[in-house]
Amino acid sequence: MADQFIEVDKLRDTLRESLGRDDKRQEDISRPDVLTRIESVIQTIVISVSEGEAPVLRVMNRSTWDNVRFHESVGLVQKTDVPVRTLRCDCPSSATRFALTLKLLSVIYKLVQSDSYATKRDIYYNDPQLFGSQTTLDSILDDISCMLKVPRRSLHVCATSKGFISGDLCYLEEDDTKVDCSSSSTAVPVSSNVNGIRNIVSSAKFILIVEKDATFQRLLDDAFCTRLSPCIIITGKGVPDVNSRLMVRKLWDTLNIPVFALVDADPYGIEIMCIYKYGSRSLAFEAHSLTVPSVLWLGLLPSDIQRYRVPEETLIPFSQADESKINSLRTRDYISCQPAWEREIETMQRLKQKAEIQCLASIAPHFLTRVYLPNKLRYGGWI
Repeated sequence: MADQFIEVDKLRDTLRESLGRDDKRQEDISRPDVLTRIESVIQTIVISVSEGEAPVLRVMNRSTWDNVRFHESVGLVQKTDVPVRTLRCDCPSSATRFALTLKLLSVIYKLVQSDSYATKRDIYYNDPQLFGSQTTLDSILDDISCMLKVPRRSLHVCATSKGFISGDLCYLEEDDTKVDCSSSSTAVPVSSNVNGIRNIVSSAKFILIVEKDATFQRLLDDAFCTRLSPCIIITGKGVPDVNSRLMVRKLWDTLNIPVFALVDADPYGIEIMCIYKYGSRSLAFEAHSLTVPSVLWLGLLPSDIQRYRVPEETLIPFSQADESKINSLRTRDYISCQPAWEREIETMQRLKQKAEIQCLASIAPHFLTRVYLPNKLRYGGWI
């Protein structure tokens, strides 16, 4: 068993040698600074009103690829000359958004001033008719974070985590609660306040990001963390929430060990992996705190479908949506700069088939945990 991590250890040493190059993690903004930035926004509005003008708010346009650029050692970062959207109080199309933004700024100001915290759901359910939907509130919160140039955690608004984590890991929450993730059969919810985590203790050799909860549960049921101990596995249960991404970044910053991704061999699985690795358009302004560009693709590789002779009946034909998504992926700079990834995507597009991780069970019930992953890790089968 001692030699099963030789290639992983070599990778770890290589990654550690490259640490510090262009790695500028976004620092927390002090409470007085956050308050000052909010006051500056309100002051601008007051001045406009006093001069008889209709007040406006200017927010960044976070929904287009034109406003982000790819930085190889950081991921997707926001351009400095991003066009802004103007929210006018006297315009029917933006008046509601203008008012809701001011309302949320008021809530945030009170939270920061009193050094207290609230979840996004707390704020929404305090007045659900006002915001209309949780999605609207979430979007406005991101707009405010981007407008103020303040990371969301510094706004004292938390999100309920949907991710889970398990493996060789212990830490203290901000309230001194000790969390032990080492149970082989159950997982621990990802903290809602990742920034407050401290005293992280782990002997893990690697971190494995698992795309789907079903696969994560299968790894737990097969005692994967015990069989390939020491390691850490984490899932964001599909498209990852911010806390799951923060947790992966926190562990990488603290432990400096390889981070692998286990996703379905389909365009959406690849995109989810890229969110962990390079970030997303909408949160590009927080890239330094959310991305882990060292993430490596462990599986399921499209080439593995042929290599392991996965039964044809377990494969799924491409849909039109899959074709559109894979064409979109191939235009992105973070794909074109990685020839090995490009070849795998070309293989998938040529076959016009996709495969879920669960298809490996058609080879043998425990093939994933007892053959596929151990061999990948032993022989360096990542890209």
